Order: sequence, then structure tokens, then C-alpha cells
Amino acid sequence: MKVQSAEVRHVRLPSEEPIVGAPVFPGQMRDYVTLQLRTADGIEGIGVTAFGGALIAALKTAVAEFADLIRGCDPLCTEAVAARLQAACAPCLPGGIATLAMSAIDIALWDIRGKATNAPLCKLLGGLRDEVPAYASGALMRTTPLAAIETASAALVKKGYRQIKAQMAVGGLSDVQEIERIRRIRSIVGPDVSVMVDVNQRWKAHEAVSIGRRIEDLGLTWLEDPIAAGDHGGLAKVADALATPVCAGEYLWGVEPFRDLMRHGSVDIVMIDLLRAGGVTPWMKIAGMAEAFNLPVVSHLVPEIHVHLVAAVANGLVVEYMPWTQRLFEDPPVPDNGVLKVPRGAGLGLRLAPGLFESFAVS
Repeated sequence: MKVQSAEVRHVRLPSEEPIVGAPVFPGQMRDYVTLQLRTADGIEGIGVTAFGGALIAALKTAVAEFADLIRGCDPLCTEAVAARLQAACAPCLPGGIATLAMSAIDIALWDIRGKATNAPLCKLLGGLRDEVPAYASGALMRTTPLAAIETASAALVKKGYRQIKAQMAVGGLSDVQEIERIRRIRSIVGPDVSVMVDVNQRWKAHEAVSIGRRIEDLGLTWLEDPIAAGDHGGLAKVADALATPVCAGEYLWGVEPFRDLMRHGSVDIVMIDLLRAGGVTPWMKIAGMAEAFNLPVVSHLVPEIHVHLVAAVANGLVVEYMPWTQRLFEDPPVPDNGVLKVPRGAGLGLRLAPGLFESFAVS
């Protein structure tokens, strides 16, 4: 089996919050690069990657050049392909466009492997479960007015979600106002719904400790990225000071930074971004590392693929259901009462949506 050809496209999806129709976050990432990688045997694997910025054309070019570079390679040899790509772009690593491009390649290779063996990706990776919990994300953003926050919070519970995520570090609000805002969400959803809070690295360590201690009575499931992702020592101080679990990892690139994150005791919950990690292969390595540290892992974005990964590993906790990518796929998995089922088809169990490129392709 050999890689024979590839088709790479830039897709720009409309900005929307598809779970309960909450107001959208300005500047949301809606640009994606899709990859259709084909073998000489006629098997097609699909991959996807994204870049929330002005360099999406450069990312598309990187994916296309990488796909051309592995023409003739065995798609089942994911480590060999990764080594080939890493050698080709060594001065650009770790992180950035090179890693995002490798993610699309690696995802497509695993899709091919699943289709070649007629097995879902989850089963190839261990097949621990066929469904996982999912939490609703993206409806309770820091830019959303309080009245809309209240409406969306109630709507999420009505739709059956037992776990939801909101953002703090709201521009223009005092600590007291911020705390009141998150207390309002808790009062609406009630004590039995898990509430996560994402700060997106916007606090300093002393702010995280001060505000975190004043909301500990809310029983939050986790406080996510309270300070700069690379400040492992600062994160450790926050984690030690708070009873609320600290979650981080989505901003890290590749495998190695997670070693320091865990070695410093900086987190209670490890969040892995499939695209920043470099694809399925490194995602699984990070999850294994976390298991060695007795830490659970959760996903960031792309729930249609992440459901396979979280369901496959023993320490997989929950999938972030922020379905910005759902329009890319035909019949993507959707949570039912907060539970997301693993697609049953071979590989990713996904197909690119009919008419996607006619409707949304940029180039």
C-alpha cells in the first residue's frame, strides 16, 4: 500500500454557535484546511487542521507540500512518515504551521489504516468504550452579555447536558462582577450540573489564587488555563493553592512540553489538542504519559475525531463538545443527553459533507 495523491482545500465556515444559538465570539476560528489522502489501492483518508489567524494560506501550502513529500510512502507506517516530515522541517519545529500540517497528515493516515482493516479508529487504539461523556462548550463566552448567558445556561440544561463550560476573565469587569457572573450560571444550572471555567491564560498566578479561592464553594469541575501555559511553576502554585482542579495543556505543542507540565505537578487534568499535538500518534503518547502520572485527559475542539481518542484510553475523562467543525462532515456524531457515541464506520467513521467545497471552499 502506498500514498499516491492528495487533495488539499481551504474551507471557511460561517461563524455560529450551533448548540443553543448563543451569540458568537468575535474572531472565532472558522478557517480549516481539509486533506483527502489517497492510496494506490483506492483508499481515501481524510484529515483536517486549522489556524486561527491570517496564515491559513501558508498552512494549506504546508499540508500540500507534506502530502507530496510522502507520496509513495506506506500509510500504515505512521512513525516513519512522521520522521520523514520532521526531518524535512526540523528548523521550524516544535510547533506552529509545521505541526498543524503534520496533524492533518497523521489523521488521514489513521483514517486509511482504519479503512484498510475495516475497524473504527477507537478500536485500533484500544477500543475501551463505545461512548463517552461530552460537555457543552462555546455557548457561555466572555463576550456574551449576561442576559444571553442566562438564557443559554438554561437552554443547555434543557437539552440534557450535565456538564457545561463558561469563560471568565471578562474584559471590563471587576473581580466581584466576574464572580457574580459565574455564580449566576451556577444558580441557573443547579448543583447537579458540572461547571468548568476557562480563563484562556488571562490571569496572573496571584489573581488565579485570589479569585479561585472565592469561587471554591461553587464546586467547579476544573479551572482551565488560569495563567500562561508555559509557566509550569506558576501553574503548580495555583494547583497547590486551590481545591478546584486545574486543567491545562491545549496551548502546548507536540509531546515534550507535557513532560514538564506533569513533572512540575502543574495540573490535575491534562487537556490535549489534537492539532497542536501533531495528530493521533502524538496524542496517544501524551495520554500514555498522563496515565503514568495518574492523570486524566480531556480533549480540545474537533469532537468528531476526539471522541475516538478519549474513548480509547483508560484515562480519558470527557470530550469537549464545541462543534465548530460539524459542518465539515456528513452526519457527524452529536451528543444525546450529554453522551457522545463513537462513530461505527471504519477509520474516523466520517465523510466530508456533500457540497462542502461548492458552498464553503475558498481555494
